[in-house]
Amino acid sequence: MTSDELQPADLRDTNVETDTDERVTWPEEPEEAAAEAAVPFVPMHPLRAAGYFAASLTLALSQGFGQSVISANLLQLQGSFSATQAETLWLSAAYLAPNVSLTLVLIKVRNQFGLRNFAEISIIGFLAAALLNYAAGDLQSAMAVRFMSGAAAAPMTSLAFLYMLEPLPPERKMNYGLCAALTLIFMGPALTQVVSPYLLEIGLWHGLTALEAALAMIAFGLIYLLPLGKPQHTMKVHPNDITSYIFIAIGMGSITVALVFGPTYWWTSTPWIGWLLALGIVSSAIAAVIELNRKVPLLDIRWIMSPAVLQFSAVLLLFRIVLSEQTSGAAGLFRSLGLMNEQMQVLNLIIIGMTIAGGVICAVTLKPGRERPFHIVALILLVIGALMDSNSTSQTVPSDMFVSQALIALASALFLPPALLSGMMSALERGYDYILSFVIVFLTTQKVGGILGGALFSTFITFRKRLHLERIDEQLSMTDPLVQERLAKYGGAFGSSTTDAGASAAQGVAVLQGQAQTEASVMAYNDAFLTIAVISAVALAALLAHMAIDGLRAHSAEPSEPAPAPLQPQAT
Repeated sequence: MTSDELQPADLRDTNVETDTDERVTWPEEPEEAAAEAAVPFVPMHPLRAAGYFAASLTLALSQGFGQSVISANLLQLQGSFSATQAETLWLSAAYLAPNVSLTLVLIKVRNQFGLRNFAEISIIGFLAAALLNYAAGDLQSAMAVRFMSGAAAAPMTSLAFLYMLEPLPPERKMNYGLCAALTLIFMGPALTQVVSPYLLEIGLWHGLTALEAALAMIAFGLIYLLPLGKPQHTMKVHPNDITSYIFIAIGMGSITVALVFGPTYWWTSTPWIGWLLALGIVSSAIAAVIELNRKVPLLDIRWIMSPAVLQFSAVLLLFRIVLSEQTSGAAGLFRSLGLMNEQMQVLNLIIIGMTIAGGVICAVTLKPGRERPFHIVALILLVIGALMDSNSTSQTVPSDMFVSQALIALASALFLPPALLSGMMSALERGYDYILSFVIVFLTTQKVGGILGGALFSTFITFRKRLHLERIDEQLSMTDPLVQERLAKYGGAFGSSTTDAGASAAQGVAVLQGQAQTEASVMAYNDAFLTIAVISAVALAALLAHMAIDGLRAHSAEPSEPAPAPLQPQAT
């Protein structure tokens, strides 16, 4: 999601930057302003409008599929590349490293060269990266291609927003357009898990990338057939923007790679993870210093660090972490129980359906000033869904989570559009210049927040699993008659395949240890689900308290009613 996804034709920046890095406001003549205001909105032909909506759908799904395809098929890709799980994770890290930061510089690049040229060039790069997947035959070449794919996919979310907003009248852009575009983006991870089993049957890794290439080809044709409107004014890229971006890219890329691998290699056991985090922090600090000393910065650091924006960012970041209950929680639990994507297809279809339902509800009812009721409902749904999931057992199947995951999917679809609308209105109150900084805040919390949420969730699961496994091992005493009976049963099951009593006993111990691992995993996930329910409940209580305080302040600020004037005698 980038700037013009939030900048329809009537909300685009009216300021440009000069080559001397000084801002110049382009005034509008009264006659020009009046003429522009008098021009009515001309509806598109329905078929042409449908083409723009189809382009938005294709771009959103292609970006979502590319970002989720590795994590959704990690086990299958290990066999395809003859690699370990940690080695296969490099495909995901290579994709995310450039993707999380490249949008920042593309905002100005797009506005300098024009939306149409930007869209046409971007889709060529995206298509080329998708086709290069067919040339990747080993893990190293696949990593290089995924790096290119992540860079090329950076503009796709922005273009998906732009194509959704283009045919809509101005009064529908911030409700129908905003909600529809976000809904399409939400569908990416679940839809990837639905279609992946069929693609893997076609040709493993190349079967997965076939869909990515097909979507890129369709988007390529639609973009050249349906050009975007031209912005009123442009911005210019300055050398200092590039300098700032280099440090931002190094900082965000290093932190992203560390977050991806921290739970796998473990944070304190691998020195290079710590060095990456340190490099990311130092690079980000250098970028902040550069931006603070520029007249026209790429990022308005002072505004971003203001209390209101920090609070807004914290809310978005917290919600992204909480939503890892669905993206990392339920899916991770079922994978730990040995289930594959094909066993979770119905569950993912329900998630997609509830996401669409939430988008429709937002589109119909969302208006400025109604954001808090949406957030209250979303947090209540999160609390209920997470509490339901916290009662999972080793016998839990996807059908047991249909209701809980439907509630969480609905909560995610109800929370983000109002938050985005609220932030947009706040940014617009300060002027069009702040749209860019707001979008950067929003993007950072969503992309980095999603990665951070997954890392924190996986770290929590690993920590709690070790703790539960230690407790289970303490209870599994070999002198316990129940344990001896269980070992004899498991060992006897292998007696028909071997005459070695020692081998049978060892296999029985291995089976018991495997069951202990499974039980420890389930207990760890239950702890995580319960923790997310508690966090959501605390957030809900904080929101209600904040609303109550605001209500008291508003009531105390109201002037007291004046005393009624004495009645005057009427003249006769």
